[in-house]
Amino acid sequence: MALELFLPVAFVIGYLLGSIPFGLILTRLAGTQDIRSIGSGSIGATNVLRTGRKSLAAATLLLDALKGTVAVVIAGYIAGPNAAMLAGLGAFLGHLFPIWLKFRGGKGVAVYIGVMLGLFWPAAVVFCLLWLATAFTARYSSLSALVASFITPLFLLWFGQPALAALGAVLTLLLFYAHRENIKRLQSGKESRIGEKA
Repeated sequence: MALELFLPVAFVIGYLLGSIPFGLILTRLAGTQDIRSIGSGSIGATNVLRTGRKSLAAATLLLDALKGTVAVVIAGYIAGPNAAMLAGLGAFLGHLFPIWLKFRGGKGVAVYIGVMLGLFWPAAVVFCLLWLATAFTARYSSLSALVASFITPLFLLWFGQPALAALGAVLTLLLFYAHRENIKRLQSGKESRIGEKA
């Protein structure tokens, strides 16, 4: 198969991997309530944490990140960096809009990290450090994600990675869209802090 013909396949592979709802699967296996009925209704790690099960939240974070990394690594190995970036975009969109859950998924933070880990690991480190620093001072998961995702493309641009910076900017715009309700709650002072149960 010509590399150009594999590009849409890479996107589809990424989407299908990204659409696996690990948060929902793990919480159902553990017998907790449906996480879509609590907190933000998201299937991501932060909402899983609201069940009080830290181990489930950690597992969700790891698996959601890995699906982004795996998509990027597989596509990159088969067809190079362009396919890897398309697979990363597909994985991110799959997590936000999974076909299995009527296109209502997570917020994309862990997948963002996983995609960057597979494409350019220093960007993943920068994202995590920014997230942790903001979370430590403000204790808002959503604000931490917004700050980290805003700065990461700038870091990529500064580091001489314009193509990855462009991808990062697209992921950031999608992440901001996924956090639109969180942004409204932050502005009104009603956003839940990290560790609070719904």
